[in-house]
Amino acid sequence: MRLKTVLIILFTVIITIFLMINTEAVEFNLIFGKMEVSKLIVIGVCTVIGFVVGYLAGRPRTVVTSYDDEQKHNSTQATNTAALSDEDRDYIS
Repeated sequence: MRLKTVLIILFTVIITIFLMINTEAVEFNLIFGKMEVSKLIVIGVCTVIGFVVGYLAGRPRTVVTSYDDEQKHNSTQATNTAALSDEDRDYIS
């Protein structure tokens, strides 16, 4: 197994154990009232949000370069010159 896979499994086990230890309710004071929520849910939601933000920040970006356009342009020119007759080639040169 790769090191990255082992670290992901280890991190998942640690988070799961941490979530199972912290199951008691926590009181949140909201603008419109109070609400009791389990620590398990709060920590779980924060962890998922962290994973999503980390994925979005670390994903590879799509890079478009002018090199791609040059390759397309050169390949169309090569096919166009092959389609010229001998008479056309003489006229151009």
